[in-house]
Amino acid sequence: MKKVLIVDDAAFMRLAIKNILVKNEFDVVGEAENGSIAIKKYMELKPDVVTMDITMPEMTGIEALKSIIAFDANAKVVMVSAMGQEHLIMEAIMGGAKSFIVKPFKEEHVIQTLNKV
Repeated sequence: MKKVLIVDDAAFMRLAIKNILVKNEFDVVGEAENGSIAIKKYMELKPDVVTMDITMPEMTGIEALKSIIAFDANAKVVMVSAMGQEHLIMEAIMGGAKSFIVKPFKEEHVIQTLNKV
């Protein structure tokens, strides 16, 4: 069972992702509402996969991604972004993200992406 850390500043989005993952037998080990908390929780929980929102207050998902990759070069981070953020997705992939999910997302796509990474 893959351990997942969900990072998104919107509580309803964290809940939506969590519901999808729990229903599909993933183990949601933690949640974070911004990038700086995500880094601390990654180091503490050592999840198998992270879903990381790109745009968040305090620290963006891309900044958090780079810090997590610096800490663990093998980290599996999947970026979650809204339509129209293609340039940010490219920056994230170049920064070490393994894949991405575009909002609004379908359950099957979320599960396929996380199983692939």
